[in-house]
Amino acid sequence: MKFSNQLFEKVKPIWDQNHAHPFVQEIGSGTLATEKFRFYMVQDYLYLIDFAKLFALATVKTNDVELMRKFAHLLESTLNEEMSLHRQYASRFGITSEELENAAASPTTLAYSHYMLHIAQNGSLAELVSALLPCMWSYWEIGKDLRTKNPESQNHEFFGEWIKMYSSDEFGSLALWLINLLDELAEGKSGKEIARLEEIFLTTSKFEYMFWDTAYKQETWPSYE
Repeated sequence: MKFSNQLFEKVKPIWDQNHAHPFVQEIGSGTLATEKFRFYMVQDYLYLIDFAKLFALATVKTNDVELMRKFAHLLESTLNEEMSLHRQYASRFGITSEELENAAASPTTLAYSHYMLHIAQNGSLAELVSALLPCMWSYWEIGKDLRTKNPESQNHEFFGEWIKMYSSDEFGSLALWLINLLDELAEGKSGKEIARLEEIFLTTSKFEYMFWDTAYKQETWPSYE
């Protein structure tokens, strides 16, 4: 069995909860409150800034020029394509550039991004890929699921572009490349090393659920005034 298949079986209970979360379900039905999606877009913008750094750090973890080139492409794609979608949404929701640049990360956003950066800076390339893969893979699965269950959801005024992007073949090809790369990197690893990769993958998958949940509840830091 491929390592990615093994991961998919272990993470399925978590991802099932992601798919069933009201934030995700209400994107698909078009009923999500705009202020909740607005909160999500600001937090996801902050998250993507750190997420992009993972691809930059990945180039440091390998001497394979082809891998370096691919990670550079993913860095460019995240910074320009995916974040461009966020900026477009920002304008629809009246989010200014100043608000995006000056926004404070929620506790979950901060914990999630800092965990991934910690793994990326201190771990192997395989550990780095295990940390970042759940985001891309689970978003692709969610996008496909929403589009399949309700094809008209991709035409929604506010959420349609989001669904089209994450269900697209283009986004899927990037996720598949990372899945195959992790399978290659896992070959020959000891049982202890495999267990570590699984732990990282499951941890960031749990953070994905927490990210949906904190956006739905619009959770921020407590007030100390």
